[in-house]
Amino acid sequence: MTRLHRPLLVAVTLTLIAALTVAAPSSAAPAAFKHPGVLVDQAQLDFARQQVQAGAQPQKAAYDAMKASTYAALSYTPKPRAVVECGSNSNPNYGCSDERTDALAAYTHALLWYFTRDDRYAKKSIQIMDAWSAVLKDHTNSNAPLQTGWSGASFSRSGELIKHTYGGSWAQRTRFENMLRTVYLPEIRNGAGCKNGNWELIMTDAAIGIAVFLDDKAAFDKAVSIWRGRLPGYVYQTTDGAWPKAPSTCSSKDTREEIVDYWQGQSTFSNGLAQETCRDFGHTGWGLTAATHVAETAWHQGVNLYGEAGKRLTDGYYFHTRYETGTAVPSNLCGGTVKLGLGPVTEIVYNHYHNRLGQEMPTTLRYTESKRPAGANYFFAWETLTHANNPR
Repeated sequence: MTRLHRPLLVAVTLTLIAALTVAAPSSAAPAAFKHPGVLVDQAQLDFARQQVQAGAQPQKAAYDAMKASTYAALSYTPKPRAVVECGSNSNPNYGCSDERTDALAAYTHALLWYFTRDDRYAKKSIQIMDAWSAVLKDHTNSNAPLQTGWSGASFSRSGELIKHTYGGSWAQRTRFENMLRTVYLPEIRNGAGCKNGNWELIMTDAAIGIAVFLDDKAAFDKAVSIWRGRLPGYVYQTTDGAWPKAPSTCSSKDTREEIVDYWQGQSTFSNGLAQETCRDFGHTGWGLTAATHVAETAWHQGVNLYGEAGKRLTDGYYFHTRYETGTAVPSNLCGGTVKLGLGPVTEIVYNHYHNRLGQEMPTTLRYTESKRPAGANYFFAWETLTHANNPR
């Protein structure tokens, strides 16, 4: 047996340790989570509240729209059920619309509590969350993971605000936490594989929100890992190579032909093109805003996913908002025809890159202003109110 001299042995050992250190995934979770810190933090909420109290725009108009919505009614009645069954396109729809609407209503009332300090809104948010945690056992059928993501994103935000800003009683909070931990998180935490990318990003949006709400570092790290592997598989950059990367959860897409098919038949690629661009801009907007939601929640927890994304997010929004604002569609993009309808999904990304970092994004701004005040739908709500021109 050959013996290594001590200096060489030490060098080899250090090299192996360094290699293992590089290979091992590092924890992204903070030593302690910041609360409230799911999509919005207290500084942002305080700034927005001050703006509303001063009658400043666009927050005042956004607040008025929220207050006038059906989600905000103190007479709102939740419609929980034990099993939510959602097929493709929510058909069958056994509780799908009800669950999404109730989750948005819970978040709306949580925001109204914070802005008004009227206990009735906090109690209504709690009533809605308690109604679901008393009965929900499962999500079933083909759309179950996406449905869980849609509703889990809003429920995690409402729970976070009530838990960390309301000093009144929430007797069934542990039951609600257990519902998110045992019914929601297992359905979404491992990603969506080779489904269209908006699925996995929406699921990850819910997963990171639930992780923060539950102070679950492992779930937080898992959500960040999924995001890091999906975003390059959803928004293209020329630095990726001649064609887009496959998402890390979809290793079967390993040829150019498979990637082109996965990207809705699009065979030429440029910065900002998304995997669902040639499907329609509506689903693409869902994917982009869900990716941004994850980055925003991580930002509040001290993890700069925005920085890791580089220009990928800003290019993705620019690519689509320029066509929404009148740029002619070239013949080599989706056969010369795209289906518009990106939706009111740009407030948070514009606020981060422009108001926090000072980047000029005139096309995204023009589009953002045309959609104000942003309302509530599926898994996003009142983002003009919480994030417009908010430097916090």
